[in-house]
Amino acid sequence: MGRFEDLLAEGAAVPTEGWDFSWFAGRATEQRPSWAYARLLAERMAKAGAALDIQTGGGEVLASVPVAPPVLAVTEAWPPNVEIARRNLDRFGASVAEVDERADLPFPSDHFDLVVSRHPLVTRWDEVRRVLRPGGTYLSQQVGSGSVRELTEFMMGPQPTSVHPSAGPLATTAGTGPVAATVSAEASGLEVVDVRQEALRMEFSDIAAVVHFLRKVIWIVPGFTVGAYLGRLAELHDFMERHGPFVSYSQRFLIEARKS
Repeated sequence: MGRFEDLLAEGAAVPTEGWDFSWFAGRATEQRPSWAYARLLAERMAKAGAALDIQTGGGEVLASVPVAPPVLAVTEAWPPNVEIARRNLDRFGASVAEVDERADLPFPSDHFDLVVSRHPLVTRWDEVRRVLRPGGTYLSQQVGSGSVRELTEFMMGPQPTSVHPSAGPLATTAGTGPVAATVSAEASGLEVVDVRQEALRMEFSDIAAVVHFLRKVIWIVPGFTVGAYLGRLAELHDFMERHGPFVSYSQRFLIEARKS
């Protein structure tokens, strides 16, 4: 096989379970937001009495905190990630529940003083408010509208301004943006106390990195398979071979809301 075919096979073979991006080292890079979500998470977890992490993935980010609260619960929708999260968070004695992104949360009302979520596919603002105690806080880093749009449009052609529409007045989806998230949070009865937004440079150095990324982050090119996009992948491989890394920009925003 030639270099292109070898890289395609390599990118298609990397497991996608969990939310660990260490495989991309030396092959793709992404700037990190200036607010340092992991540091904020560690600070808040150290002060919490009961905390919930919604859509934790494999629990990799949460597992990085030095101190966990006495009561720690997490949810995750994808079964392979649920098992990874249980292993990663076992040292904290965390309760791990398999819960669909759009489902009600399986916890009592007024139960947590901290709820967090990093890159949720759906935010059920009504459920976040319900499970928070009065005075409790929701802290979330989310995917903003048009994230990695350059790669999406290279693969799929021009896209509508909003690829990921809002899921309703009391819910938002990945790609909604900070304005819609704020509106939905306030409609649910939460007070938004902080919103920040940044565009972050991404570079893909070879086509294997692109293939693995699109298999792992499934909303960038919905329904992606190597076979369906073979022609576009070949064009992108040729571009990178001649001109260097493909550059795109992820959109991220931080939102913090409080329950009165």
